Amino acid sequence: MIDSYQRDINYLRVSVTKRCNLNCSYCGAKNEASEELTPAQLEKIVRAFARNGITKVRLTGGEPLVRQDIVEIAQRLAGIDGIKKLAVTTNGIFLKRYAAELKRAGVTAVNISLDTTDREQFRSITGYDGLDKVFEGIDECERAGLSPIRLNAVLTKGKNEDQAESLISIARNRKIDVRFIELMPFSSDGEKDELVVTGEELLKKFPELKPFVKENATDFEKSVARYYTAEGFKGRVGFITPVSNSFCSECNRIRLLSDGKIKPCLGNSEVYDIKAFLDDEERLEQEIKKIILSKPREHSFGCGYGNHHGLNLIGG
Repeated sequence: MIDSYQRDINYLRVSVTKRCNLNCSYCGAKNEASEELTPAQLEKIVRAFARNGITKVRLTGGEPLVRQDIVEIAQRLAGIDGIKKLAVTTNGIFLKRYAAELKRAGVTAVNISLDTTDREQFRSITGYDGLDKVFEGIDECERAGLSPIRLNAVLTKGKNEDQAESLISIARNRKIDVRFIELMPFSSDGEKDELVVTGEELLKKFPELKPFVKENATDFEKSVARYYTAEGFKGRVGFITPVSNSFCSECNRIRLLSDGKIKPCLGNSEVYDIKAFLDDEERLEQEIKKIILSKPREHSFGCGYGNHHGLNLIGG
């Protein structure tokens, strides 16, 4: 569906829970029980989105794999007419258990959040000694045939900025994309701005990386990430730069939160509760259309009225 600023909104990120088994310092995740949409409710909402032009869905959290019904959710959403691609973003701890089941359910691709390859640093960032489990999960994704496999890293100055080289080496040695995402400042105090490691800073440190351009890329291969590669690399290195180089004019996504609200923009406080329309699919479809048309021109990071939800609720 084309929004008010002529962007084709075809990508829905679905946060299925705000619960998480980790406690990453920049996320704000908590493990308390909370209201979550049922598989049937999620299917009904995503079907209404599909009738409004959504073709790609990504399951996020919190940590989506803490839901014991995550495979059922994947099966239901993969079977909706119009949904051509279903992906998952996860911290990887439970992937060894679920990768093959998710593949059979209709999931094709997986993003894994991984900010370090150092075991002690991983424990410090996440509050859990689970690095080995993440790499076991990556191995299982490869065996299951999930593709692409992408690692998403947030580097923070004074904490893990030294991990860029070891993470890039994964893309050198394996057919895995490693993507660096700038830390997003969800406040106006500027405190986090000083911690951001920008894409340009990293490119200066690794001048061997050259832009990767794929001719005749499909819609699903297009991304807000700028990809680079170098001689001998099996994978690619990507940079997602919402802070230093906004891509709002090309944004194609919208978010369904785990509490049944829709968030048109990650960096804006506006949310719309659509639970009241779950028993009227025609009205639900109409309301979703209105919400897509309300998507703002650009985010408001750093302006004091940006995101008011923790990343555990919106799924990044």
